[in-house]
Amino acid sequence: MQYLIIGNLDNRRVTGFVEALARGGHPAPLLLSHRELIADPSVLARVPDQPLSVRIDACGEDPEVERALLELGADALPDAAACERRSRAQLAMTPPRFGQIVAPRQHHAGFMAYLETLEQVFRARPRWRVLNPVADLRVLFDKRETSRRYAALGVPVPEVLPDLVHVQTPAQLREAMVCARWPAVFVKLSCASSASCLALYRHAPRRPDGQRDDLLTTVATTEHGRFNSLRLQRLRERDEVDGLLQWLLREGVQIERAVAKARLDDRVFDLRVVVIAGEPAFCVVRQSRHPITNLHLGGQRGDLEALKRQVPEAAWAAAMRSCEQVFAAHGCLHVGVDLLLEPGFSRHRIIEANAFGDLLPGLTRAGKSVYAWEIDALGR
Repeated sequence: MQYLIIGNLDNRRVTGFVEALARGGHPAPLLLSHRELIADPSVLARVPDQPLSVRIDACGEDPEVERALLELGADALPDAAACERRSRAQLAMTPPRFGQIVAPRQHHAGFMAYLETLEQVFRARPRWRVLNPVADLRVLFDKRETSRRYAALGVPVPEVLPDLVHVQTPAQLREAMVCARWPAVFVKLSCASSASCLALYRHAPRRPDGQRDDLLTTVATTEHGRFNSLRLQRLRERDEVDGLLQWLLREGVQIERAVAKARLDDRVFDLRVVVIAGEPAFCVVRQSRHPITNLHLGGQRGDLEALKRQVPEAAWAAAMRSCEQVFAAHGCLHVGVDLLLEPGFSRHRIIEANAFGDLLPGLTRAGKSVYAWEIDALGR
């Protein structure tokens, strides 16, 4: 089986998949970089229409690719959009910085425009099998749409604020939280991934000590701008809290009730479940001292078998069925599903799903990595 991989070629996602192909005795894949395809999409069109399995991987962790997507977004973003925006001229005046957050809604518009150029070629290549179709990538990068879609299927998800049209300011958000009796919410940039632009906001208007606001976020604000931080930032001053919330609200957000997570070894946890070809094939326990458990943000892998000994068999089976339902809602070879168990382990929620959620280095099952399992599943 011949593969075509589209990604950032020096990234460990691509190099790891290439290594898994080599270990499995498969032919070396064709490799095309996001950088060259954004600059010249015709490079993809010159690949012959032969049987190929096409894997699109993440665009992140390359400042030049991020800048190129922002440039595409400068043309693709609707003029009426009230979010942060940068013209091509403004972008040319500032060097790209690793991890910097610049006009995220514009960046997303550029990403969508780039995917459309890829899809045009895919339509003319009927012998190619795209393992994560563009239509599914669009949906998986829209937290509002996935939440609605999964809820309609009967999958338990966190409750959301239903009418975001009337939540345009931090004050309106606080009012909505009080009306809903939600002491804490997750404010998520609706088009982000990897916990970028994530905020856990607590508002307690009647606390006797007068401290009413607490915001835990992955966004660090510096003199050079906003950056994705590997160290979570805690804001308590009202002007700092409102400044970040207002910016997020303008960029477009999903606002969810912060559902309590169960604890394992006195740490809160959730799960990353990689569903491959319909099977919940890999599962990682992500533990942390705080509710944001992403491994790159200081979370640690927990003991899956120890957890399963504590979870009732029926509750675990129900959680895995929800992961299977999420997978079935898309047409991808794999989907990374984030799942939480509530205290007591009897109830679960699907937090979100990830188009590029299969980067779990060092994890094996029956001696096979996640990538090797995907390759084998495709060949079955």
